[in-house]
Amino acid sequence: YQRGELAAFERMYALLAPRLRQYLTSLTLNASTAEDLLQEAFLQIHRARHTYRPPHPVAPWAFAIARNVYRMERRSSGRPRRHEELAPESVPDLPVPAGADGLANRLAVRRALLQVPEDGREPLLLHHVWGLSFGEIGAVLGIRGGAAKVRAHRAMTALRRLLGAREEGREG
Repeated sequence: YQRGELAAFERMYALLAPRLRQYLTSLTLNASTAEDLLQEAFLQIHRARHTYRPPHPVAPWAFAIARNVYRMERRSSGRPRRHEELAPESVPDLPVPAGADGLANRLAVRRALLQVPEDGREPLLLHHVWGLSFGEIGAVLGIRGGAAKVRAHRAMTALRRLLGAREEGREG
C-alpha cells in the first residue's frame, strides 16, 4: 500500500475497517458518528501512510490514527460528550471482551461496559477484543504499557462487579 498498490489498500481496509468501526463505536457510542469517523480515519491513514514503519504491526498504528480522529472531532465540536442514559434499544453494538462473555448475556455486558469509565474501557477493549499488547495500547493512548495494563485490569474488575451486582439484583 505504501507503494501505491490499490489491491493492498483494499486488503488492509477489509482487515482493519470492521475493527476500527467497532473501536470508534466504543468511543462515540453512536454507530453513525463512528461510520463518519471511520471514513476520516482512512483518509488520515492514506495521508500518513509514509509514517508507517514495517515490520511493526499495522493495527496499533491504525488504531492510534483512529483515536486521534476521534479526539479531533471531540475538540472541534467544542463540547465534551455528555454521559446520557441510553434507551435499552439504543445500546450500541459494543464488542464483548473475552472473559466477560460468560458472565451475562451480550446485551447485559454491553450495558455494563457503558458504565465502565472510558479511560479503562478503551484499554480493556483494545486488549481483550482487538488483541493489542499492553505496549501497543500504551503507544495508542500515549501512556506506558504498565499503565495500560492497570487500566484494563481495573476496567475488567469493574465490569465483573457490575455484572455480578446485576445477577445479585435479579435473585433478590
